[in-house]
Amino acid sequence: MYAVIVAGCRQFKVEQGQTLTIDRVPGNPGDNYKFDQVLMVGGETVKVGAPTVAGASVEATIKSQGKGEKITVFKYKRRKNYKRTHGHRQPITVLEIKAIHA
Repeated sequence: MYAVIVAGCRQFKVEQGQTLTIDRVPGNPGDNYKFDQVLMVGGETVKVGAPTVAGASVEATIKSQGKGEKITVFKYKRRKNYKRTHGHRQPITVLEIKAIHA
């Protein structure tokens, strides 16, 4: 069984037991987190929502909170002696999917 969920501004196809890295959600490691915006539930019978499936949810456990890999933003204008370097590390949450309720 699988489900398509909305986490932040992105959509993910998840299955039970899968580890998922998303943008930071509130909570501490070991806490449970519930996704209520389920767009589709698949398996033997497929349920498609308009826009979400009524009564469907996905339960997950927070494994860790941290930061993603560093990205470097470099701005440059030729012949103007203008250079700017800026780095960014996105806060992330690592989740483990425990159950899918259709």
